[in-house]
Amino acid sequence: MNNISIGKKFYFGVLAVFLAFAVAFIVFQQTREKQFKIDTLNARLQAYNVRMDEWMQYTGSHTEEEFDQYVARHSMEGLRVTVLSRSGKLIYDSSFDDYDSIPNHAGRPEVRQALRKGQGSAVDRSSETLGSEFFYSATYFPDDSVVIRSALPYNNDLSESLRADQHYIWFALTAIVILTLILYRFTSRLGDNITKLKIFASRADHNESLDTDDLAEFPDDELGEIAERIIKIYKRLETTRQEQDRLKRQLTQNIAHELKTPVASIMGYLETVIENKQMDPVKREQFLNRCYAQTQRLTSLLQDISTLNRLDDAPGLMEFAPVNISQTVADIQRETSLQMNERHITFDNRLPGGILIKGNQSTIYSIFRNLTDNAIAYSGLGTTITVSAKEQGERWFFTFSDNGVGVPSEHLPRLFERFYRVDKGRSRKMGGTGLGLAIVKNAVLLHGGTISVRNNPKGGLCFEFSLRK
Repeated sequence: MNNISIGKKFYFGVLAVFLAFAVAFIVFQQTREKQFKIDTLNARLQAYNVRMDEWMQYTGSHTEEEFDQYVARHSMEGLRVTVLSRSGKLIYDSSFDDYDSIPNHAGRPEVRQALRKGQGSAVDRSSETLGSEFFYSATYFPDDSVVIRSALPYNNDLSESLRADQHYIWFALTAIVILTLILYRFTSRLGDNITKLKIFASRADHNESLDTDDLAEFPDDELGEIAERIIKIYKRLETTRQEQDRLKRQLTQNIAHELKTPVASIMGYLETVIENKQMDPVKREQFLNRCYAQTQRLTSLLQDISTLNRLDDAPGLMEFAPVNISQTVADIQRETSLQMNERHITFDNRLPGGILIKGNQSTIYSIFRNLTDNAIAYSGLGTTITVSAKEQGERWFFTFSDNGVGVPSEHLPRLFERFYRVDKGRSRKMGGTGLGLAIVKNAVLLHGGTISVRNNPKGGLCFEFSLRK
């Protein structure tokens, strides 16, 4: 049984239940129809009994000759009529003359039932008097203290008339065959889908290829469509996972490369200081200052990596509270004023006062700080940084631009990639980690926004992004 597919198990299980129900229904219907015919015939005989009692009351005479005449006038074919007293003594019988030799009828099943309930019947009961089988129907009339019993011979004709219609059985069997074929077709399709899903699960579990003919097509129905979508979703997730693994490997290599430069510089400077104990104090201080600068760069790099990991892995753990962006940008302008003065850069803050959104303070700060540091480092001398915003619906739309040198257009699509640099040598000299704009993009996404970058027509870069309120 274990080798039978689940589709066949389902088919045989449902078929067994269906056949059991069908057989039970046919038997029930047969019994019900036969009982209906018996009740109909019994009602006819009961009506005959009532009419005979009415005749007896009307005539007031009960001679055997008058009974014979009445029965002859109103008889059905083969009808036997018996009139009994309350005690079961025979008063009249249309099929028998020697009343003294007939035993008391009080013990007959139909007579007992009639005396108890008013009416009684017996199907296919053998007559002890005549030795043949009859359909009996007895009625008790308490006003006259008599029981009138009518009976028809239970012969082939009567048996055939009481039999249920056989055409119904053939109709039922035809319906069963049709429904069985429909069930087989349905379960066959179900079995095909389940078998293919089983193959898919097995191959997925063993990291085997899913691009095979037996998983290429599914039955054209809802179950097949669902199974096909499951495999497509898995393939898409598998592709995404592979892409994530590739990006992680690339990120790990980039991190190792970025860390190697400052670490190598620090080691080189310290080795020189350690090996030259008689080094000029001025030169020694110069080397130590360079070591300190590299450690600052290393610290910034580690902080940016930590920020990115937090944005990627645990965005739901970040606390959101009302953030005053106008105040945040003003603070950044004040903090970077010395750097901007050294490069003769002007900061044109056009933000309206009191811009409030519900967000994470540190990540909102990192958006505007990284954009500002990026513009200071790469826009050039004597440039102007412009920040503006407009409110639209449930969002604030920001524009952060400068009128500096900009970047070649082929680099624009990759500016938000981690460790991507337009000019690698110049970027490292400026102290950049290569992660600032990646942090900006992830922070904007965290706050339900989007971001894009383009070159200004008159030069410089323009970042446009939105933040949900």
